Amino acid sequence: MKKLIILSTGTFYLICLPDALYAFQEHGGPEGLHVHQMAHVFFAFSMGLLIYWLRRRKLVAVRGWRYIQYAALLLIVWNIDALWGHWLEESSGLIDTRRSGPMSISITAVDGYEWLIPLYYAAKLDHLICVPALAFLFLGLRRLLHEHAEQVEE
Repeated sequence: MKKLIILSTGTFYLICLPDALYAFQEHGGPEGLHVHQMAHVFFAFSMGLLIYWLRRRKLVAVRGWRYIQYAALLLIVWNIDALWGHWLEESSGLIDTRRSGPMSISITAVDGYEWLIPLYYAAKLDHLICVPALAFLFLGLRRLLHEHAEQVEE
């Protein structure tokens, strides 16, 4: 019982009281960022290839596969958003972010590039794309599982 209390207290602390919270992963050197960016490109390409094969084999006529296609499309958009956000934050030199309080961040841009601030802010909201994508993936897999279970019962 004591171990359960310690485990649940530690889990609560890690989830609800983090020291820092960042929407994008930070990278130490340029090598880490380059590999991470290449992974986004590869993932987006893979999702595009999945959509191609789903459509080519006419699997999107089945609702479960159609949901998975929507998930793949949203994951492509998410990868593009993440690429853009990583580049703006870590490589472009056009945006500077500073913590201005416990719950606020100050975003500044190089003179003449102030229009990038709302775009950067929107890119930081990448979870608004990723969460629906994962929901579609879940719904598609669940639908395929139920359809398979119905076929086995017959």
